[in-house]
Amino acid sequence: MDLLQVNQDRIVREDGSTVQLRGTCVGGWLNMEDFINGFTGSEHGLRDTAASILGRAKAEFLFERMQHYFFGEDDIAFIKSWGGNTIRLPLNYRHFEDDENPFVYKEEGFQKLDAIVDLCEKHGVYIIFDLHAVQGWQNTHWHSDNDHRQSLFWHDKTYQDRFVALWEEFARRYKNRAVVAGYNLMNEPCSNTPHGDYPHTFFNNYKADWERLNRVNRRAVEAIRKIDPDHIIILEGDNYSKFFDGMEAPFADNLVYSSHNYTAAGFGPGPYPGIADAKTARIDSGLYWDRDKQRQVFTDHQGSVYAQKHKVPLWVGEFGSVYNGPEQEIPDRLRAMDDQISIFEEFGAHWTTWTYKDVGVMGLAMLDPESEYMQRIASIVEMKHKLNTDDWMIWLPGMKARWHVDELAKHLEKVIGDDDLNHAYNVAALSQSVLTVYTGALIQPAYVKLFKGLSEEKIDDIMASFALKNCKINHGLVDVLKKHTN
Repeated sequence: MDLLQVNQDRIVREDGSTVQLRGTCVGGWLNMEDFINGFTGSEHGLRDTAASILGRAKAEFLFERMQHYFFGEDDIAFIKSWGGNTIRLPLNYRHFEDDENPFVYKEEGFQKLDAIVDLCEKHGVYIIFDLHAVQGWQNTHWHSDNDHRQSLFWHDKTYQDRFVALWEEFARRYKNRAVVAGYNLMNEPCSNTPHGDYPHTFFNNYKADWERLNRVNRRAVEAIRKIDPDHIIILEGDNYSKFFDGMEAPFADNLVYSSHNYTAAGFGPGPYPGIADAKTARIDSGLYWDRDKQRQVFTDHQGSVYAQKHKVPLWVGEFGSVYNGPEQEIPDRLRAMDDQISIFEEFGAHWTTWTYKDVGVMGLAMLDPESEYMQRIASIVEMKHKLNTDDWMIWLPGMKARWHVDELAKHLEKVIGDDDLNHAYNVAALSQSVLTVYTGALIQPAYVKLFKGLSEEKIDDIMASFALKNCKINHGLVDVLKKHTN
């Protein structure tokens, strides 16, 4: 495989020919997430809970078997079969370094990664390393394995030192591997919410700390370049890859810039084209969405503007639709995806969908509802639904917990009496704290107890539900992707 490089606004092979990166993100493997894997709360919190209930050896076996079946050669071959040439692989630093033993790296984590890199090379699929969860948390949300709702990374030099050192270790190990398309430095940075999301610090009131973000980016890039001068390095915008207006101009060779482009059209509920009316704090809900609207939103996105201004490649690292809403609306969500990808292609943007495999939310491959794992965790899925622990999802009938949070938010606003308190933002921030973080952790023992007393053979049988051969394929989404990759 050719080592990829940047030539102005193009990604090119060694002979100078243009490469268009198209593929998917494999969340849930070396960075587990609640809605992807079917649990609640944080990965590291769940692992600690499992160790206390099952014993450390049995708990480690359970998660190793889940990882084993979740992603392997069959999955890579399947991604290749519909035209994908790129896998973005989210990584959690905890698989490579222990907080109690910093700067010492776990060989077992690198062995798992090496095996996948080798398989990607075998099948001619590029891989991008995405540090999705960094030391000290780069944002306040669940996907950075954060159960404290604080972002400590940006104000702590030790966390930053460890972050840079880990990237130096990646560079040392993979500098000669052309199958690695690039290093995605940090997923969805949010530089200025050190104490969490609140109506007065986030949403429309958020102000990026560009000095910190630019300083960290420059330091990490320079450190990597001393070891690996050749690989592409990918930088994301602030505020979950939405803001670019304070990002410094490209300061090194082989830099690619990445935006994340989720829209209400992909989430609903509502028809597409039509009004998507997600009852959340999303600023793009309640609008009429069609292809023209999607194109306008994409071209106006600060990432698109930045890429055009500086003539650098743009990679839409994440975007997607959900398929767990009203069944009759699934074709609407697929049409939204089709239009969105066609606009990326028109612009020349590279793209990877979110996410490859999950328990029935956004995936290309979804666990069979009749599988042993899904049947066993049915009570947990019901709790997640009733208690709205995946708080970013659309409001559906039966999500009473979110309505209780809404009432609590109204009470707080009445007592505080601050007219600047935005109710929708207050509900969203309160829901993150009460439902996603606290309630999510509260459910974790119930999840773990579902596996208590089981033999290793039985656990292995259950986790085989994650194997591709036992999953249901989202054929509608595959057809959309084939349309744009073949």
